Amino acid sequence: MTGHVLVAPDKFKGSLTAPRVAAAVARGLREAVPGLDVRCLPVADGGDGTVDAAVAAGFTRVGRWVTGPVGKPVAASFALRGRTAVVEVAAASGLAGLHPLAPLTATSRGTGELVRGALDMGCTRIVLGVGGSACTDGGRGMVEALAGKDFGDIDVVLASDVDNPLLGPNGAAAVYGPQKGATPADVQVLEERLRAWADEVGHEHADTPGAGAAGGIGFAALALLGARRRPGIEVVLDLVGFTDALPGARLVITGEGSLDAQTRHGKAPAGVAAASGGVPVVAVAGRCSVDPAEIGLRSAYALLDVEPDVTRCLADAERLLVGLAGRIAADWLEE
Repeated sequence: MTGHVLVAPDKFKGSLTAPRVAAAVARGLREAVPGLDVRCLPVADGGDGTVDAAVAAGFTRVGRWVTGPVGKPVAASFALRGRTAVVEVAAASGLAGLHPLAPLTATSRGTGELVRGALDMGCTRIVLGVGGSACTDGGRGMVEALAGKDFGDIDVVLASDVDNPLLGPNGAAAVYGPQKGATPADVQVLEERLRAWADEVGHEHADTPGAGAAGGIGFAALALLGARRRPGIEVVLDLVGFTDALPGARLVITGEGSLDAQTRHGKAPAGVAAASGGVPVVAVAGRCSVDPAEIGLRSAYALLDVEPDVTRCLADAERLLVGLAGRIAADWLEE
């Protein structure tokens, strides 16, 4: 059988990391077609999981203890290769595991400490993946942690599909504050703080698309670190070498936890499909509520179609993925 199969999924949020999804799919393919050339290339959309994808592609994981969103030390890490570092906001300043939420006091300081650690190791390019942040501090904590650092020769890439401005009804506080536990009164307080921060820094980038990302970390990165924004999935595909892995592929398999109306807006499966250059792309997912063709997919295979009980589906996701991969092999890889 000629040609390889490229397995490039995102995580199944709350269930499996992208590397585990890829491994389960690869196992199912190899069981169905012994000797099949399967190449795993886990991806992410620039949010949580971006460091995992970079490490799976050959980056080194560098661990650090940093200031967590409520001021307590947390273990976090960034990915390093050469002079490029991949930093996730979610790793140091994220919502995961934070209980109770702290919408008015959560800080981005830990993200700045990760960036500082990368700079201290000689990095000249910082990829900042935003998503899953617990804070709405406008990136002030991050900036304070970076005091004294010169970014004149540092290339900072803001990997984000969020195009919200910093302020106003579509801004960081109004749109994302409630997801971080903010009441309507809290949102007003956060908005006033962000406006005061913009007054201090300057409003030049307050309306720049992406300024509202990660509670305003996007604003601080754009205004004070000289960052440039790129779609998250495009950044990740470049980091992991997707284009280099594509030649000779006969099929690409991508996926994420839920294929839905949001998938076409910067999510990994849509980005993989768009970058696949005519190679057929199919997806695995926990659930699918959208026409796969709308995302550029030839077909989609959902775990809930095999096991409708959500609890059992989550608990047994890896075994179910192995089975779905066997179905994909039968549908797409028979000579």
